[in-house]
Amino acid sequence: MAIVIGLLEIFTAFVFFIFFQCLLLHKKTPKPLLTNWPALGMLPGLLLQVPRIYDWITEVLEATDMTFCFKGPCLSGMDILLTVDPVNIHYILSSNFANYPKGMEFKKIFEVVGDSIFNVDSGLWEDMRNSSHAIFSNQDFQMFWVSTSVRKLRQGLVPILENAADKNILVDLQDLFQRFLFDTSLILMTGYDPKCLSVEMPKVEFGDAVDGVSDGVFYRHVKPVFLWRLQYLIGVGVEKRLKRGLAVFDQLLEKIITAKREEINSHGTHHPSRGEAIDVLTYYMTMDTTKYKYLEPSDDRFIKDTILGFLIAARDTTSSALTWFFWLMSKNPEAINKIRQEVNKKMPRFDPADLEKLVYLHGAVCETLRLYPPVPFNHKSPAKPDVLPSGHRVDEKWKIVISMYALGRMKSVWGDDAEDFRPERWISDSGRLKHEPSYKFLAFNAGPRACLGKKLTFLQMKTVAAEIIRNYDIKVVEGHKTEPVPSVLFRMQHGLKVNITRI
Repeated sequence: MAIVIGLLEIFTAFVFFIFFQCLLLHKKTPKPLLTNWPALGMLPGLLLQVPRIYDWITEVLEATDMTFCFKGPCLSGMDILLTVDPVNIHYILSSNFANYPKGMEFKKIFEVVGDSIFNVDSGLWEDMRNSSHAIFSNQDFQMFWVSTSVRKLRQGLVPILENAADKNILVDLQDLFQRFLFDTSLILMTGYDPKCLSVEMPKVEFGDAVDGVSDGVFYRHVKPVFLWRLQYLIGVGVEKRLKRGLAVFDQLLEKIITAKREEINSHGTHHPSRGEAIDVLTYYMTMDTTKYKYLEPSDDRFIKDTILGFLIAARDTTSSALTWFFWLMSKNPEAINKIRQEVNKKMPRFDPADLEKLVYLHGAVCETLRLYPPVPFNHKSPAKPDVLPSGHRVDEKWKIVISMYALGRMKSVWGDDAEDFRPERWISDSGRLKHEPSYKFLAFNAGPRACLGKKLTFLQMKTVAAEIIRNYDIKVVEGHKTEPVPSVLFRMQHGLKVNITRI
């Protein structure tokens, strides 16, 4: 072990030597660093840019006609093709979908979510897709989603905002939205309410665990495989946080799954046909397995992976989107005034059906998702060698990364005002919502893997936004920094500290 650690230290010292050479060069040029160093490839330049990785990738892709080949160190398995070319995106995610599975490299990097729908291919993915569609498209489950969100909003989030307004205290909106989404998501996924959204603000181990896991997964993209595997084995750096996060997930879900099995054995199954609310865990544990060849609901590992994947997707994507939405609102007072007028006019009392009338709010949500997608990257690998429409050749050794963050800022895709927040770009002259193709607006993925929860996400976001904007003014603390964390989930490094006042 001492020899291994010694070699690790030598490798790290060598990388940092080149890193500081790059730093000296960087002071002389404002251009994105693309130097291909002997043996180390472009890795040193990438390490230099990690703190601003999203904007750096945007600059590189803007300068290279939307597709760029990143060369990793020799034998590292880090050759990556970055692209935001809509023609490539449509080809990879839709028209030639069969040749671009998640792949084994993806599964290694994202092994933390096991055999969840986001991590599997072929027959298992098809069964997961079909079974998930059955529950998420169920009208009773959709009503359960809305009623759970409204109840938590009024009984959990609003009292905290009222307390902050009464006592003139600062609140971290990102933390509040993460708590709100953790409570609602866990209820919807398992039927269990963790009650994290309260004035007492109890510690949320799950949130810290997700942050550790998502950050660890990100850094696996910028390290040679042998290095992050070694760090995981000996428990150092971000891999140590990732390992701890997995332990938290296992402990939480094991407890919930055990209790659910006992509940089902004691009280029987739910009956959604009679209008009874059914959570996702109960659905999978009591499902008719004769319809599906590859699902194993009797296997606790399968159930854990399934629920964890949905839980992270439901909690962290929507909480991220809501956080960036209210930050954008604070910078665009004209937009928030238009939303407030629209809500007061078209939705005087809360009715889920009225959410469809809030066209400008919908446009503002779409703009947020375009500029600040909760999942900033999509990762693929070709099953066999191929030539993309852009002319770039790829084979099984290449990772393909689509940067949704960069895509939303491409002037060639969205026009010269691509970096501007303009909800109007989603509204036609007749006042109706405009449709943008998914390979251009990729917040909910595209093709066969398009997000099943898109409709429910919009419902939840607009419900929360309408209630808050109708009743409160949100002011971001002056000088508060809102840099994003380099991660696979797009969150703010320091949260979003705000003042709350009643209207």
